Amino acid sequence: MAQQGMDSALFERRLRPVYDNLEVGNNRKALQESEKLLRKHPNLLCARALKGLSLLRLGRYEESHGCLQVVAQEKPIDDSTLQVLSFCYREMEQLDKIVELYQHAVKQNPGNEELLAHLFVSHVRVEDYKAQQAVALQLYKAQPKNAYYFWSVISVVFQGIRGPESAIPEKRKLYLALAQRMVDKHIKEGKMETEQEAFLYLHILKLQNKHQEAWEFLTGELCAKLYPGAPVSMKFELLKELGNWKALNELLQQLLEADRDRWDYYKEYLQSCFELIKSTPTTEGGTPNDTLNSCHKFLLHIIESSTRKTRGPYLARLELHKRMRAIQLPAKELVGDFDDLVIEYFVLFGDKSCCTHDIALFLPSISMEQRQALANKLLAESGISSTSLPQTKEHMQKHICALQISRMCGVHIELSVDHLLAFYTALKLHYEHGYSSFGTQLLSTEMGPSDPYALLAANVMYDISFREQKSDQLFEALCLLQYVLRNSTSNFHVKLLSLKIYHMFGCMLGAQEMYDYLDIKQIQLDSMGYVHCNLLPLSGRFSGVRTCYDSTLKFFTNSYKERLEYIALTYRFCTFSKMEEFMNFKERLTNSLLYVACSVEAQLCDLVSCYGNVQQNLTAYVTMSIEPADDRIAWNELSDNRDLEAIIRWDPLHLVDAEAARKESYDQEIEVLQIRSLLLRLFASFIDLYHAPPTAKLDMSNSKTPLEPPVEDTATIELLRESWTGLHQRLRLMNYKPLSQQFLVNLLPTRLHLLLELPYERFFDDLAQFVLDLYAGAPQLAMQCKRMSENVVAVMELCLQTITESNEWNSKDGLWKRRSHQQKVAACLEILSLYAFLLSVLNDKLQASAKTKTKKKPTGDNKTQDTPQIISEKERSQMLQELMRQLKHKLEACDSALRSWKPPNLPRELSSFMADMSLKPEVEATLIGDVSATFKESHEVMVTELRNLIKDKIRIVGK
Repeated sequence: MAQQGMDSALFERRLRPVYDNLEVGNNRKALQESEKLLRKHPNLLCARALKGLSLLRLGRYEESHGCLQVVAQEKPIDDSTLQVLSFCYREMEQLDKIVELYQHAVKQNPGNEELLAHLFVSHVRVEDYKAQQAVALQLYKAQPKNAYYFWSVISVVFQGIRGPESAIPEKRKLYLALAQRMVDKHIKEGKMETEQEAFLYLHILKLQNKHQEAWEFLTGELCAKLYPGAPVSMKFELLKELGNWKALNELLQQLLEADRDRWDYYKEYLQSCFELIKSTPTTEGGTPNDTLNSCHKFLLHIIESSTRKTRGPYLARLELHKRMRAIQLPAKELVGDFDDLVIEYFVLFGDKSCCTHDIALFLPSISMEQRQALANKLLAESGISSTSLPQTKEHMQKHICALQISRMCGVHIELSVDHLLAFYTALKLHYEHGYSSFGTQLLSTEMGPSDPYALLAANVMYDISFREQKSDQLFEALCLLQYVLRNSTSNFHVKLLSLKIYHMFGCMLGAQEMYDYLDIKQIQLDSMGYVHCNLLPLSGRFSGVRTCYDSTLKFFTNSYKERLEYIALTYRFCTFSKMEEFMNFKERLTNSLLYVACSVEAQLCDLVSCYGNVQQNLTAYVTMSIEPADDRIAWNELSDNRDLEAIIRWDPLHLVDAEAARKESYDQEIEVLQIRSLLLRLFASFIDLYHAPPTAKLDMSNSKTPLEPPVEDTATIELLRESWTGLHQRLRLMNYKPLSQQFLVNLLPTRLHLLLELPYERFFDDLAQFVLDLYAGAPQLAMQCKRMSENVVAVMELCLQTITESNEWNSKDGLWKRRSHQQKVAACLEILSLYAFLLSVLNDKLQASAKTKTKKKPTGDNKTQDTPQIISEKERSQMLQELMRQLKHKLEACDSALRSWKPPNLPRELSSFMADMSLKPEVEATLIGDVSATFKESHEVMVTELRNLIKDKIRIVGK
């Protein structure tokens, strides 16, 4: 080949301009440079590969594919060409082709270490552990390095714990035993060299539950030499597994003497003490009190001998008290009165924001009466009454802590509305005082020290709104939060609560502003994206929400490639301790519920929003690559990655079950995804029946008549239709309850009940039958057309009725039911938009078919007469056009109703709000005006988008 005869330095110099342009993103210039080089050296494979990469980045995928295929067929072995090709295949997510590439290269140069290493990494990317093992051993034979040997060991381990045979206990045991033997052999030969190799050996032993062997190795000379920095947690785990509580107890005492504020160590220490109690009477003749006395003395020794205040030992005393009470031991006699211990802790650490969370850990262990009595004691201890204000920032923080604990103990929930309003007023005054005294000189990145007063006030106002089922108090709380946000721009707690309230009131514009203001990035898009993305579908902003989906999906798609490279790097640097962590991380992100849900919703959104002509819409549909017959979602592996603790809450502990609420909401979100995914696949099967995807076009071309239904396609529709009705029947039998809305921080209701209430099931079930009857020209087609007309009328009437109801509510309370009304209207228009898209596709196909038939088969009408049970294509076309005409009229009725939809009115007059807000006069008028203007603008933007959507559909079906 040309490049083999060329001087390598010259070769690199001539390719440099192409590399440079690709690096800075100037892909067009890179293409020109590569073509220029190929004119001089047409056989230069690397230049051709770079041309393929340039074309790929320019979006010219077919040309790029042809160019890369030519290079790959040459089976290159030079590193530059191989690297460029593998880079292209990584971008196209065709990782199996990289394997083939390096397999061919290794065959031509079997002993090449670098090529073998690249082949190994290519197997890593596709998770082929067996092939990894074979290549690693081949590498070790070629170059006997420890790294390659342990690549083969870890490949064997992963075959046992992650491979296709890992579910079979015997196979798992066999692979792990083999891995251990491989390392034992290396140890005997004295070849073990690094701490990561020692870690891997310990890990293999623990996976086999050989805890005694692992302990002996961990405490042996070889491990001390190779792995002196072994985490102490390894010793904890092994001593616990071995049941050696005495040794664990002594080890933890030593560690706590050295590091006195390690709460995780204290928990392990207390566990060891209580485990010793179980074994002491039978083995050493002692009593439980001896062990607990020693424990208490040790904690007192830590407290008394510490030179600075540390929370750890004080928390440990409270934990000791709690655990003793749990097993009916005299905690008060040994440790002291629980309330006194809590008050002592509050006195010492109440000026820290973590104090509330610390004390909350122990509240569930006492009765409701004790909790409320303790809350009153803490309020008294804070030294703030209804007539006094805190004099220092620390004093204020103690008062905040006492109020938060008071709410968690259920004190506020029992107050009357008048008391709650008075409490809200007091909280506002405290916020203003705290801000003016301690919050004016802060940096922009700092949170205001008095902000928790306002957050607490917002929760109190929601309590009143929830009791009265009115929005005025909550709207006032929203205005207060916006005021706080002007003073404390970086307080994400305020942004999250504002976002929640905006969504609750159906104000998409305000919600989007808050979400943008949060500036959520990278992994937060997965853990925190639910606060906004889960609430976007059916919000009435079909085109507007697509941008938000794009930024979220972009993170998942880009980071997938990065995650694969991270795993490859752990092999290259032999960091075995991080491998499983990265692999688990990759799996959690790949199977994230948010990722899958956003993907489905984005595709549905695209289908609803299609606005071009039929061919343009079909082209857009084809690029979605929907496969109706193939459910690509791994339902059993979906991962709930939501961070539900990010929104801070101080709600009564006895009324909050965080785990149950998480499970309930997750289960309902899964069901919503089931409905939406099945809707997408069912709708796609309708289109594919008439416009076969590119792979099926060849088979279709052999069909005798243009509308002869392929058996497998109609079978797909029948199967999906059966699943559709079956899913809805099951969901009604499951009788899911709406999520509790008792507190502001609770998750908003899922769309499950809305989707079951609206006519989705009947509409798309009848639509499936209509599509099949139209395709086959079935005699009952006229009846099915009538049913579809009735369904369209029902959806249109629901849309009009909802808008009328919303306008009626506007005179009473324009915000409380606003979100529900918007969702219903958006759902109705989604149904009609999908229907319009399908009718335009069917009409286009029927008309094209009629033209084809007229030219090629002029005697087609005779065939129709011979088989009178089949409705002619001409009649079908007429029926279809009548449906389109009817749909056009119903859409025009919806458009007229949208014009009459009034923007939301405030629940009270602006002056009334201003009197109640009692904030600084120079800001309150503009503040309330700005918030109310956001609601009005959001409504106008939504109505404009929905009307534009309807106009597009009228144009599509009106042709």
